[in-house]
Amino acid sequence: MLEEVDELVARLNLVPHPEGGFYRETYRANETIPDTGLPPRFHGSRAVSTAIFYLLRTGDRSKLHRIKSDEIWHFYKGDPLAIIAIAPDGQLTETTLGRDFGQGQVPQHVVPAGHWFGAIPAPGSAYALTGCTVAPGFDFADFELGARGTLLSAYPQHRGWIEKLTD
Repeated sequence: MLEEVDELVARLNLVPHPEGGFYRETYRANETIPDTGLPPRFHGSRAVSTAIFYLLRTGDRSKLHRIKSDEIWHFYKGDPLAIIAIAPDGQLTETTLGRDFGQGQVPQHVVPAGHWFGAIPAPGSAYALTGCTVAPGFDFADFELGARGTLLSAYPQHRGWIEKLTD
């Protein structure tokens, strides 16, 4: 399985992502939305939409982070992937991307803007190749990596996930 993952990383030209795993931007809309047309949480114009390939292997994780846009996750290949999201009010949701709909897995999931979220291959998963679409488009200026202490203070009831998905 490791050879298949290495081949996917090479074939898709994926590179390490700051939050963990591997990615490559595959789409950035040519049209932009001016800052005057965006909610006040944005500073500067944004592409209408962006998309990436994103791959996590066993042992990888997408660290808890949040962005200012909605992010749609799409399942492409491999094994189930758990997406953990904490809403501003503290409600935690666990969603499993995958193909086994009878087991409650879904092929697509939306993480709303402003939610802390991360992902980890589900138990027994070798890897998951997914895609993420962001609108308004992703900009690293809108990306905030979660600090363990800050998240534990705000959401002590989610200690297990916070410790697993932060440094």
